[in-house]
Amino acid sequence: MAYSEPFLREAIRLSQEKMDANEGGPFGAVIVKDGEIISKGWNCVTSANDPTAHGEISAIRNACEKLGTFTLEGCDIYSSCEPCPMCMAAIYWARLDACYFAGSMADAADAGFDDRELYAEIARPWTDRNIAMKQALQAEAQHVFNAWKNKSDKILY
Repeated sequence: MAYSEPFLREAIRLSQEKMDANEGGPFGAVIVKDGEIISKGWNCVTSANDPTAHGEISAIRNACEKLGTFTLEGCDIYSSCEPCPMCMAAIYWARLDACYFAGSMADAADAGFDDRELYAEIARPWTDRNIAMKQALQAEAQHVFNAWKNKSDKILY
């Protein structure tokens, strides 16, 4: 689907409305399918006490529930800001066709939402990250992966 300015304006409007209502940070998103908004989401990290409750994540969850599916192929997401690493990963996992955004990563950083360190952390080997990480019991976990590979009734995603 091609970019449509009214949908991006709705994401921006939503970010302002929900920020003014003290539901969370200044971020909103809408998901569009076949030319109509099927889902809206906004940042409610502080009001829901959920660090994953970003606008894009909320919109993806709502759209999947509405459509009864875990994939959003055929849909586009419009976000008031360039997605953070978590939201970008969710956009890929949801298989959205396109992502259109208004504010930039630099705009968000200037407002106090600086994701540059998160992007850098993801690129580092797990042994060099700021949060301590240790791998253990890999062979035991591998048994489960092998069982998955051989599972005849698995649902691929």
